[in-house]
Amino acid sequence: MGTKKPTREEAWALLNKYNQSDALLKHALAVEAVMAHFAEKFGEEDPEKWRIVGLIHDLDYEKYPEEHCSKTRELLAEAGWPEDYIRAVQSHGWKICSDVEPVEKMEKVLYTIDELTGLIVATALMRPSKSLLDLKAKSVKKKFKQKNFAAGVNRAVIEDGLQLLGMDLTEVITETIKGMQAVAEELDLKGNL
Repeated sequence: MGTKKPTREEAWALLNKYNQSDALLKHALAVEAVMAHFAEKFGEEDPEKWRIVGLIHDLDYEKYPEEHCSKTRELLAEAGWPEDYIRAVQSHGWKICSDVEPVEKMEKVLYTIDELTGLIVATALMRPSKSLLDLKAKSVKKKFKQKNFAAGVNRAVIEDGLQLLGMDLTEVITETIKGMQAVAEELDLKGNL
């Protein structure tokens, strides 16, 4: 098993090797930014690790959707990644496509915010500004309650994640928006502000 910590550059190169979809790459950038934000918020000693785990979390999704989370183990192990990174990535599919339960704080955050970033993007795109920069948690919460809005977003996962983190929805949405605002331009969500 790998012992050398992967760099952001290595993670990005590996992600691009297996993913060409613009939407998936933007999703990876959004999750990366949110993970970095939460690492900072919680005063974690290794925010770079959180960032990289967020970036690489859907590594196998485009090419191996039927093996999502399990194929990632194989790909990251081949690339010599450390076990704790691999486990963290696998845990974001808990109860869906993985039996690896999120236990570390980093894993719990990834599990909770992965689906939430999708809801936030969808909400931002519905706004006149088409921007993350003026988006408030209240708007996202309203859309969260509308089950037919962004119907692909698994709200049960978000709710499970909130339980794991011991945080409430408003706070997690607010912090997730803040994290995503840092990369609004890369996500094409600066809008017309």
